[in-house]
Amino acid sequence: MSDSPPNPRPVRALPRRAVRALSEFFRLEAAGGILLIGAALLALVCANSPLQSLYLAFQDMPVEVRIGGFAIAKPLLLWINDGLMAVFFLLVALEIKRETLSGQLSSRDQLVLPMVCAVAGVAVPAAIFWWLNQGQADALRGWAVPTATDIAFALGILALLGSRVPLGMKLLLSTIAVVDDLIAILIIAIFYSHGMSLVALACAAVALFAMWVLNRRGVKALTPYLLLGVVLWVCVLKSGVHATLAGVATGLMIPHVDPRNRIDDEVEHSPLEHLEHALHPWVAFGILPIFAFANAGLALGGIALDDLLSPLPLGIALGLVLGKPLGIVAAALAMRGLRLARFPDGMGLGAMLGLGLLCGIGFTMSLFIASLAFANDAVRYTESVIGVLAASLVAALAGLAWLRVALRPQGG
Repeated sequence: MSDSPPNPRPVRALPRRAVRALSEFFRLEAAGGILLIGAALLALVCANSPLQSLYLAFQDMPVEVRIGGFAIAKPLLLWINDGLMAVFFLLVALEIKRETLSGQLSSRDQLVLPMVCAVAGVAVPAAIFWWLNQGQADALRGWAVPTATDIAFALGILALLGSRVPLGMKLLLSTIAVVDDLIAILIIAIFYSHGMSLVALACAAVALFAMWVLNRRGVKALTPYLLLGVVLWVCVLKSGVHATLAGVATGLMIPHVDPRNRIDDEVEHSPLEHLEHALHPWVAFGILPIFAFANAGLALGGIALDDLLSPLPLGIALGLVLGKPLGIVAAALAMRGLRLARFPDGMGLGAMLGLGLLCGIGFTMSLFIASLAFANDAVRYTESVIGVLAASLVAALAGLAWLRVALRPQGG
């Protein structure tokens, strides 16, 4: 199922150091994805067993932080979604900044295919969801739920295929997911912020400006940025803008380029890379599994086929399972047909379709956006969780089965 696409420009080989770094990244992401699946399954077991009351008590456990007269009091579920996920978005911002300055997003030749595929992979699912839910204003708040890709989950599935997966496929999937995350960040900032406090926003702007000054003055120590990041998170939390965006802003302020890092032919990690490498295991093996466990516990009792076939969950499911691969594969074929980009080495049309199917695994980001879109509508939120879980399961199994056929074992 391999073909020979036009190649407008030769592709530069990755440096050995980059290959080592990418191998470590994919190892962490794949292992984290498998743990993520386990956490989601555990949540479903807890929510549909005698442990249900303990599971609900875990979600609703009150947690309060107080300093004098200032207090933040939230149930544990919201501390996870607003607090721990801010750390996840901090890592996402670090990855986006590094990729933009010195990685896969720094070169037009490397960027054009995943950028166009990611945009199409957002637009087509959103259009499918809108078509099925038009006229239902409350349901349409969830239009962005089927637009996301869960990189950890998807790479976890790829890990099951072993050495038959070419490196270029992992790179393309990762880059599409990074661009997806960037689009999701913009969507959250524009469409899911509400009731803004100008005073809190002004305080947030002061903290962000302080980080910018530190960056411009060449301060490389991470501690001042992280302390200001905590202040920024509190201000954003109180402002009405979603608190996870504070993690994004902090990540973009962490310095990356440091000319003093070069020693002979080796380059030591910049402050950004130091923080990224330190956070990555905590996010992959701690924060994301905790998020999955706290949010995937859907009580299945009483759910019938009609519930899955109602417009909202059906729009999410079809958007992820059909819209994602349709948008991504069509965009990739168009770019190749116009000789503006080529498929990565080792990938033909069959492999590209399999990649598109895996991009239909929305899970983490889809559940997160659903929690924002339907924060005050438990029924719609439950419907969206049904759609996300069903779609992610179908996309994972379909992608795995298809790629077992489409990708030939190396040396076979």
